[in-house]
Amino acid sequence: MQRKPDRSSLWSSLDGDFDVLVIGGGATGLGVAVDAATRGYRTALVEAGDFAQATSSRATKLVHGGVRYLQSCQIHLVREALEERSILLRAAPHLVRRQAFVVPVYRRWQLPYYGAGLLVYNLLAGRASLGPTRVIGPAVAEQAPGIARTGLKGGVVYYDAQFNDARLALSLARTALDHGATAMNYVRCERLIHEGGRVRGAVVRDAESGATATVRARATINATGIFSDELRKLDDPGAAPMLALSRGTHIVVGSGSLGGQVAIIVPKTRDGRVIFAIPWEGRVLIGTTDVAAPAPAVEPGYSEEEVDYLLEQIGPYLERPIGKSDILSVFSGLRPLVSGKAAKTSQLSREHRLSCSAAGLITIAGGKWTTYRRMAEDTLEFAIRRGMLQAVPCVTRTLKIHGAAEGCGEYGSDESEVETLIAAEGGLAGKIDPALPYTWAQVVYAVRSEMARTVEDVLARRTRALLLDAQAAMRCAAEVAAVMAREMGRDAAWEKAQVWEFTDTARRFYLLR
Repeated sequence: MQRKPDRSSLWSSLDGDFDVLVIGGGATGLGVAVDAATRGYRTALVEAGDFAQATSSRATKLVHGGVRYLQSCQIHLVREALEERSILLRAAPHLVRRQAFVVPVYRRWQLPYYGAGLLVYNLLAGRASLGPTRVIGPAVAEQAPGIARTGLKGGVVYYDAQFNDARLALSLARTALDHGATAMNYVRCERLIHEGGRVRGAVVRDAESGATATVRARATINATGIFSDELRKLDDPGAAPMLALSRGTHIVVGSGSLGGQVAIIVPKTRDGRVIFAIPWEGRVLIGTTDVAAPAPAVEPGYSEEEVDYLLEQIGPYLERPIGKSDILSVFSGLRPLVSGKAAKTSQLSREHRLSCSAAGLITIAGGKWTTYRRMAEDTLEFAIRRGMLQAVPCVTRTLKIHGAAEGCGEYGSDESEVETLIAAEGGLAGKIDPALPYTWAQVVYAVRSEMARTVEDVLARRTRALLLDAQAAMRCAAEVAAVMAREMGRDAAWEKAQVWEFTDTARRFYLLR
């Protein structure tokens, strides 16, 4: 049963007793909320900002097994991720799809070398394979027209999957709501409730009204990603840090740099990383970097050196050179890597880790989007083993995510609701900007049905306008704010503040300086 999100009623239902309280509305927290709600637990989730506002909307947009983990023989990680890739393709066919990749080869010995590695990668997928791995001669350029042809000896073609991270997060939030959970954005955990030496929930505050609510729960889950250590310190001020943070920066350019729908992978950069150039949402996304970050931040920014690095690493593999003038947007996110003895963050494992404090706060940290579902399942089984919850089987292996429908766009089965808005008011069919693929109906729908509360929510996550073209997103911000104000009953001062805040964010963190 689909449940329309209504902020007032959700807030009213938040003040009470729950089985599970999830703090954090990124990939992991939303996954836990969905798992808990579908097991029948009374579930609440609170997110201090917007759903997936930080790391979970800044991914490289891949659902994959992790080709680079083969080099370090982390076979178990690859197997697990490939299995989860298969589950996610079935669960959300409107948001996750198969994507072809090519590894260009300019030295003959690399053909069998990379071919063998990617063949193993595909064999590990077993029945979940998305297509055969093939070693092709120079004719590989016909499949990927943007590949640099000079000296090209061939390439290896293989298949993985691609997705829209922010919209998948939103679909998970709505799935949790559909199954009876209370899930709210812009509600911050102010403090944890300790009774008898145990964590029994939290006092939370609505960022909009300033009102507080007391949420009691049998199991309190810390799924705050890059902010996990901060919440752990609310529980235990002496808690040792658990995470090492790594910044990943991406650049976005026009579709002409690839000239087709096949992605290019640079198998090994000068610092041992893997770089992707991927067709995404009508643009090409190139990433990513790996730079140690000193502290968690929703907007970690980027350095000029990172941009130069990406251009330098992808340049030799493209027939048409790209430069800074081609960059439409830059975006960065922080990876919450579980601390280890590795010398640099690129060597730290993407495995997730569960911990339980002396007071019973469960923290789930690490991992990646591809394995979010498995992380959620492991978290609840962890709580069950500790006697916090009654044992109920997990059902998310076969669960369809909200909107799931074959052959539909990213709204899936909700597409008709957007079309109904256009039918009722023809002007909503117009684009919000000539350079962007989004309509005014999508803005209205984001407010009415998708819990969008700010201009940034609409332009960065309900649509991906800010990531696709920062200048275009800034051009339409004022009119988007006006439409939202009418829908939400906001005044001119709210509109002005929203435009200023969005423009400031875009200029500081998404426009190339």
